Amino acid sequence: MLVVPRVGERPMVSSVGPQTQLTQCSTPELWGLLVQRTFALPHVVEGHSQVSPASSRAVFFGDKHPERAPETSLAPGQRLEPVHLHGVSDTSLHLCLPAERGHELARLGWGEPHQYEDFGTEFLIYGPRSINEVDAVVSIIEESLIFARQAFR
Repeated sequence: MLVVPRVGERPMVSSVGPQTQLTQCSTPELWGLLVQRTFALPHVVEGHSQVSPASSRAVFFGDKHPERAPETSLAPGQRLEPVHLHGVSDTSLHLCLPAERGHELARLGWGEPHQYEDFGTEFLIYGPRSINEVDAVVSIIEESLIFARQAFR
């Protein structure tokens, strides 16, 4: 579980929707690596986000789980979408985490609450600026997937 602070100042994020990262975006190479590593995680598939612009890539479970706990999905009432990656011009991502954990990551500088949160579990995570940050962001994505899977137990 990631507990290391993100180095440096926070990037600027839009104040009007859709919520996007405006500065300190990933390079196309790092963003591509993030996408590659995300969709190499076990039991996930890529799809079109149900709630984000067309350039975003949704992370779904391969067995097409319906959403059972709305606080674990960015698209409550639809197919379970615990994470979506924004496009290469933005490079941030949205995901769901337990509220306490998401706020801890925000205090550590990795992100901030989603601008349009419904349950207090939706967070924007900043795009990675280095290989080490790719590792960190992938680990945060894995935490989100675990959070979503717990609704099936």
